[in-house]
Amino acid sequence: MNVLKRNLINIHRFNQNTLYSTIYKSAISLETLYPGSSLKLSTPTKPIESMHEKFSGYIPIKKLDITYSRSPGPGGQNVNKVNTKVDLRFHLESAEWLQDDIKKKLAEMNKNKLTKEGYLVFHSDLTRSQAMNTADCLEKLRNAIRRALYVQPPPSEESIEKIRKRKEKAARERLMVKRERSFVKQGRQNVDV
Repeated sequence: MNVLKRNLINIHRFNQNTLYSTIYKSAISLETLYPGSSLKLSTPTKPIESMHEKFSGYIPIKKLDITYSRSPGPGGQNVNKVNTKVDLRFHLESAEWLQDDIKKKLAEMNKNKLTKEGYLVFHSDLTRSQAMNTADCLEKLRNAIRRALYVQPPPSEESIEKIRKRKEKAARERLMVKRERSFVKQGRQNVDV
């Protein structure tokens, strides 16, 4: 009788624990957001296949000059202690990991980020973390390269026709405004006093 009673009590406790754990489990817990995942962090590696034949998204960090300094933003005493601002720079002309046409387009599109010596510079003091600011600088560089690679597709015939009609309409409206203004000025001159 004692063993049976103990088993019933254990079953009752098990049912209560599972009931409480399912009731108080958050709907946005990691187990529910990523079921079956080990939730281990990993470092990304160089991609095998490139999304674009000229740039895969991989940036060799050893070829970059990354410097850290004190950030002027908010953060209390952390600002005075930790170098969180990131300056990422590299010499654009001597970057052998970029193709020549990309270098020319980058120089053309980022004139305000080029120094006199030819260094392309990106800054970030977005967060209070040095690693996050470094990642932000790298992402800014990737986006600049992707913008340099983007080739705008030619407009379709429908778009060309719409643009032509808009220009004609704008020209007609401009001439109407000029004609009305001309009539007003003529009316001022013909007044006999």
